[in-house]
Amino acid sequence: MPDIELPIVTDRLILRRFEAEDLERFHGYQSLPGTARFLLRSELSKTRAMEVLGRYANFEFTQEGDWICLAIERKDQPGLMGEVVLKWLEGTGQGELGWILHPEARGQGIATEAARAVMELAFEQLSFHRLDAKLDALNTGSAAICKRLGMRLEATLVDNWHYKGQWATEQIYAILDTEWRDRKRQVTAGGEAPTSGV
Repeated sequence: MPDIELPIVTDRLILRRFEAEDLERFHGYQSLPGTARFLLRSELSKTRAMEVLGRYANFEFTQEGDWICLAIERKDQPGLMGEVVLKWLEGTGQGELGWILHPEARGQGIATEAARAVMELAFEQLSFHRLDAKLDALNTGSAAICKRLGMRLEATLVDNWHYKGQWATEQIYAILDTEWRDRKRQVTAGGEAPTSGV
């Protein structure tokens, strides 16, 4: 597995390791009930946010089960805007994507742009074969991001998750490396979908 060179820079964003200075902004959105709504855990206390941030800052990505969580920052507006995650799943060349945004960053295409950059990392540098994203079916915002990324709805598992006292239906979106490359060729040829939105 090649080393991951950071930061990753896109048109508008910088994806980098978390730093101690991110704590206030990180806790600011991770402590909100709205942020935790579709997570399998509750909102984070300040102490718990410090623990999580420490793990995010010191990740390793060398074997199955490892994951990276990158801080999202705008080039023109310093300060943490959210995070994007890549988890190395068991099974050769399989990964899972995820993202969480500060409320101020939503609706601007930031999650889509950050996730697209991590997809490029996974497929082009890390030689992954398949990526998926697992969502609560009620999380329509993240479903829209998956569609903009060219991911297809691969499965709907009714009442598959039980969290926060209720059953939830899991949806799995996925994309293969061949589909990613086909989509990239279409974009290069001038057929790119708009990146504005969630």
